[in-house]
Amino acid sequence: MDVISIYFPLFTIISVFLYYFLKPKYRIPFLVLLSFAFISTFSVSLLIYVLGFSIINYYIGIKLASTHYKKALFACGLLFNILQIIVLKYYNFTISPIFELLGLDLDFSILSRIIVPIGISYFTLQAIGYLINIKMGWEKPEQSIFRLFLYFVFFPKFISGPIERSNHFLPQMDNLSGFNKEDVIIGLRIALLGFFKKVIIANHLGPAVNSFYQSVDSFGGVDMLLVLLVQPLYLYFDFSGYTDIAIGLSRTFGIKLVPNFNKPFIAENMTNFWKRFHMSLSSWFNDYVFMQISFKLRRIKAHSTTIAVFITWVLFGIWHGAGWNFMILGLIQALAIFYEFKTKKARTHFFSKYLPKQKVILGRLFTYLFYGFSLIFFFAGDLSVSLKALSSMNNLSFQLRDQTVITPLIFGLSFAIVFLLYEYLQNSNKKIITVITNLWNRKRLLRIIVYYLTVFMIISQLSGNTSFIYEMF
Repeated sequence: MDVISIYFPLFTIISVFLYYFLKPKYRIPFLVLLSFAFISTFSVSLLIYVLGFSIINYYIGIKLASTHYKKALFACGLLFNILQIIVLKYYNFTISPIFELLGLDLDFSILSRIIVPIGISYFTLQAIGYLINIKMGWEKPEQSIFRLFLYFVFFPKFISGPIERSNHFLPQMDNLSGFNKEDVIIGLRIALLGFFKKVIIANHLGPAVNSFYQSVDSFGGVDMLLVLLVQPLYLYFDFSGYTDIAIGLSRTFGIKLVPNFNKPFIAENMTNFWKRFHMSLSSWFNDYVFMQISFKLRRIKAHSTTIAVFITWVLFGIWHGAGWNFMILGLIQALAIFYEFKTKKARTHFFSKYLPKQKVILGRLFTYLFYGFSLIFFFAGDLSVSLKALSSMNNLSFQLRDQTVITPLIFGLSFAIVFLLYEYLQNSNKKIITVITNLWNRKRLLRIIVYYLTVFMIISQLSGNTSFIYEMF
């Protein structure tokens, strides 16, 4: 079932009505069944696989709390989770070359075609985090298999997160109260915003970016510069659109998911940017990879942090996909974080010559441009396409003039600028935001008009791209 379709919101709204008519003890099983039904629309094999995956992690979690062989069992659990994602997602990049080198005629890639591992990167990280929490004594194992099922497969977040922490999600299962009008209204409002971001903004920015990488040999340096400026916005509105839909629809069931974005383009450096962009993933890698590696390597003191930074960010890049371009994507981020850490004093001294506002503007500009540059390795299909995109800068020509691309691009950018301006005001001018908020709260007719126009615009544009960028991870 496509999230961007008339069926998904109808499926959710009907489910919300049924959910609140049920007695509290039946609500979690009901949400689990809904999630199973949602997953089965993609692949019955995927549903069977996720069931087995969840059951295995459930019993490993239960045993971890009582066994005398905690380290061995934890290692087995970690190995299981890592191996299954390698086989289903990274087989061609990791295992297949080894088989070819050994002269073995084995091909397990058919498994990924049978199972269709949608959402695997998300529920795998959730499972690993869950087992680490239990092993470290930060959390007790979940006794109810239905609650753990829901943690892994809850349908609003299943495809692209956010990546929930078990010690944030599972405790909420104890407090699923009755109907809360405010939760439903706020949830629907957030979800509507998410649909608008995806359908009206991202889907209109996407054609310019996608057409460039599909025919990179046909474009020049001016095209590359335009794409470099647009692709951060395309990714942001596409991904934050899905996140808003997931968070909003979850809220209608009384479940609060972790935030995933916090005005990333006001960040003045990449360190701060990654505290604002894809927050659930970056914080997961910080807590479960960076901190763990730093602790293990503490004996080598200062070098432990440097090594941990590079390992963490390379793994961060690989998480996005199997390929050298994703490894380079992670390495570029690691170099930026390392540079900012090592040059903090020098940069502070250099920017002391500028006025505070100038410093802020320059910091945000450099951060945006650097991130836009790094996304070449994200959007390009492979490393060769990335290199061709970079080489296009040698030819300062502009070929991206197709009206089927330019007209939607202008349309999408006009709304993107409004959103970014509002985020800027939220951060820098609370007085204007207060005036806007008061006007919005007082004028009921204004709210009705805006909501109806938004719904109408979304429905009128539903024929566009229905998939999300982060679905492929």
